[in-house]
Amino acid sequence: MPEDYCSERPLFGGAIASTFPLRFQDVSNIRQVPDHQEVFVDPERDESLIFELLELKNDVPDNASALWFLQDLAGEQEAEGGVVIEQSGVLEAPGLCYRSMPAVVTSAVGQMAISKGRQGREAQNIVKVYLANLRLKEVRTDVLITAYEPLVINPLSESANAVGAGVAVPAAQTGRMPVAEVFKPAVSTLRVNDWSLFGNSAA
Repeated sequence: MPEDYCSERPLFGGAIASTFPLRFQDVSNIRQVPDHQEVFVDPERDESLIFELLELKNDVPDNASALWFLQDLAGEQEAEGGVVIEQSGVLEAPGLCYRSMPAVVTSAVGQMAISKGRQGREAQNIVKVYLANLRLKEVRTDVLITAYEPLVINPLSESANAVGAGVAVPAAQTGRMPVAEVFKPAVSTLRVNDWSLFGNSAA
């Protein structure tokens, strides 16, 4: 379907690239986004895809890092009723190497009730969250890729104005790629074109 035509997209000024559907629009064209993030959203489905660069959390073990970040995200967003649906083992990404050190990749999927923006708990939506952590240890960076898939939209949520309240219509029924299938290639195709993005660590 045309709305799910995938293309390689430049991130962080082209220093990084990843491939995902064109229906995910760059939020920085609408509002300001922090420098360490790239945020894309499909406004028709209220689905989003976020790329984030963070300083490496040395105290978090590789085998639990995605789960740690998922729980950290839930705490940040004051999520309720969070459950972990699945967690991957530790994988190496040979295509993502710096000085022959491949990135270490873990992922986790959870479900939680979270509010949009500054809305309160009475407006929480039930959302499935896909999170991958790509650890670039040689440049002391944790890359996070997070995808949000609304499952149930609260009638009080601002999302209800855009996509309607109630149980979300599965993507496949609308001819679109499900978020799980958007997320996997967004992670597996991620590549660094310019390591100087990471500053002195990459010198």
